[in-house]
Amino acid sequence: MKPRENSLLPLEDAREAALFFVVGALCFLAALAALSAKSTYGAARAWTAEVEGEYTVSLSGADASAADAAARLLAGLEGVEAARAFSDAEINALLEPNFGKSGLPADLPVPRLIAVTGAAEAGDIGAKISTALHGAGYDAAVDAHAEWAGDVRHMLSISRIAALSIVALLSATAIAVIAFATHAALLARRDIVDVLHVAGAKDRFIAGLFERRFWLLGLRAGTVGALVALASVAVLIAMGRSGADRTGLLPQLSLDFPDLAVLVVTPVIAGLAARLAAGITVMRSLRSVM
Repeated sequence: MKPRENSLLPLEDAREAALFFVVGALCFLAALAALSAKSTYGAARAWTAEVEGEYTVSLSGADASAADAAARLLAGLEGVEAARAFSDAEINALLEPNFGKSGLPADLPVPRLIAVTGAAEAGDIGAKISTALHGAGYDAAVDAHAEWAGDVRHMLSISRIAALSIVALLSATAIAVIAFATHAALLARRDIVDVLHVAGAKDRFIAGLFERRFWLLGLRAGTVGALVALASVAVLIAMGRSGADRTGLLPQLSLDFPDLAVLVVTPVIAGLAARLAAGITVMRSLRSVM
């Protein structure tokens, strides 16, 4: 007759309360880091999609009517989807952080700006825009927004790699903690393990007891950590929606299907990692004393 599992590893062990808290906290941090990495990727993809095909044309020595004429010229070019000259109010709004709400000084020569949107299939039309404007006698400079997208993608890629590295580090820490706790539990019940060996129990059977024990602990701790992460993300989303200033460049946490999938998978991964760490630790410890 098989001995009951709780005769070797009680279902409730006060000494494992701290372990439960540590594993739960690590799962909470790992889930938040994974969600941040996913949000960073989404922010990079959304922002770069917005700026692809966008151009800003700066006209020196041109007035409002000349800027409107240049915008009409650009709107007629092949590959240009839209071209619009900035109004004085829009230019003042752009420069307000430098000159205040009073607007620009009347004697300050400020270039006129034209926003150009290229067609999706047109590719890079910056050279075509510059050639057309210079051919029409305008002193123009063309700034392709896509030139900035590469730097932004690089920066957000570094942030994403850092977040994934944090997930890997937290996972490794949790496995190390489980392995240490398993070894301590094995030493604490060494006399029972010896009795089981005398009774004919195999190392695989004893390791299975520890695996099931720490599988359940990892699953419960991971569930608690994932639920706390879910609540934290919900609070952050609510705070973000209530804020007045938002930008599409910064990562925005969400709770769509991939995010929920991360939270659902977290306790499963925690349980499997705990089971694997416990099984390997017990087998190596028992073989070392053979």
